[in-house]
Amino acid sequence: MNVGPITLVLIAITVLVSWQAFGNPRLLERLILWPPAVDRKHQYDRLITHGFIHADWGHLLFNMITLFFFGGLIETAFSPYIGPIGFALFYLSAILVAILPTYLRHRHDPNYRSLGASGAVSAVLFAFVLLSPWSLIFVFFVPLPAILYAVFYVGYSIWMDRRGGDNINHSAHLWGAGYGVLFTVMMEPRVIGSFLERLASPSFF
Repeated sequence: MNVGPITLVLIAITVLVSWQAFGNPRLLERLILWPPAVDRKHQYDRLITHGFIHADWGHLLFNMITLFFFGGLIETAFSPYIGPIGFALFYLSAILVAILPTYLRHRHDPNYRSLGASGAVSAVLFAFVLLSPWSLIFVFFVPLPAILYAVFYVGYSIWMDRRGGDNINHSAHLWGAGYGVLFTVMMEPRVIGSFLERLASPSFF
């Protein structure tokens, strides 16, 4: 498996920062997305730093395992167009884009907080789906075609975002996924035709 250097660096930084924040409440509170701090104190860095901390080890491991398996593939695919640094900027911008609707919705809510790399990881994952829609993704050890997983993922995220109550930022998942697709298409418009051709010719190998 070819795991790109930028993917490994992003994973290492996220694990290190999250680990430090687990035992340091002050650090966690400074990095987490707390909308009033952005709105009133102009701590705009929180729009990015929240993507490098997590609620617990399970949350962290799920995101980093997903990034490990798909980040290297997308880093390699993007490299001829934007290079390694471009991939890093894609990931960081995905953190920002994925959280902006949440920030605007909760801009004046002192009780709202959000953290985690899920938005950026969703961007990476959906870029992969666009490039390889019939590849198998293992969800709790059950193999699913990437495109089928994507449909379920979007549907579930929309439903849970409307329902609420589970302390998961499903809006960030959706916006991150959309950004991953949009960025890939803007980078290489021909990917749309390639995606449609592959979609019409199912192959699970």
